Amino acid sequence: MDLDEVADELYEVPPEEFVALRTTRQDEAKAEGDKALAKEIGALPKPSAAAWACNLLVREHREEIENLVELGDLLREAQENLAGDQLRALDVQRRQLVTALTRQARGLAAAREHPVSAGVATQVEETLRAAMADPDAGRALLTGRLTSPMSYSGLGTTVSKPDLRLVHPAPRPERTTERTGKPARSPAPEKQAGESAADRRAREQEERRRAAEERRLRELAEAHAAEEEAAAAADEAAAVLEEHRQKTEELAGRRSELQARVDELADQLAEAEREVADAAAALKREERRRAAAEREAADAAEARDRAAAHVASLSGD
Repeated sequence: MDLDEVADELYEVPPEEFVALRTTRQDEAKAEGDKALAKEIGALPKPSAAAWACNLLVREHREEIENLVELGDLLREAQENLAGDQLRALDVQRRQLVTALTRQARGLAAAREHPVSAGVATQVEETLRAAMADPDAGRALLTGRLTSPMSYSGLGTTVSKPDLRLVHPAPRPERTTERTGKPARSPAPEKQAGESAADRRAREQEERRRAAEERRLRELAEAHAAEEEAAAAADEAAAVLEEHRQKTEELAGRRSELQARVDELADQLAEAEREVADAAAALKREERRRAAAEREAADAAEARDRAAAHVASLSGD
């Protein structure tokens, strides 16, 4: 196990699995007695989701990424040597290639059951644009070890170096001695011929300064990666919030429509109930009148029958 091997493995796994695997490899290095390797592994910064997707893309479609970087070189040359029509044709090719590669990166992430959001896909696209715009960015992308996305501010411009965060494994001394199998100590710096004590102290001080600067850059890279990850999470949370807000507004509008319909139906029901009550009252009045009319008709029929009987008795029939 060496640092290159571990870095290649770490920058291929999804960011959510990075820390656990890094800890495992660090513990393995410690178990082998290689404290220097364990320290270097522990210093490897976690990649953002966009950087991880770019690293996957380089591993699975390296030839296309090399073509992308080469096309960037052609476009920079074309700005000075080609006619407008030729330059526009290359620019169309650039946009098509970036779009296709971004789609491939999203597909690779989804195939690993870690789909990326639209915001992360935009960062992948910006990284690809940066790799075309700046040779250093192109070389950084091709390593497959990006820890955060790179920025792009226009064709032919230089990508700002603080955005170019990349893991560069440094050469290390032999890990173990043949006799004991214990970690071998780094040899003390040899005194150069003609070097005075003051010069040696200055050189050692400069070496310490460079080491401190490297540590600072690693820490800065980790902080930037954490910032990018937090920003992506915040963007996703904001998108979810906006989706729920719109849904809430739609449901509130629907509720208002239904409530208005309920009120309308309630008014119609109340009117119908009043009409039913009026009809019932009218029915009762009419039933009373009919009963009175029936009694009057019965009395009249009885009187008619008595009169007819009297006429018959007088006639001798």
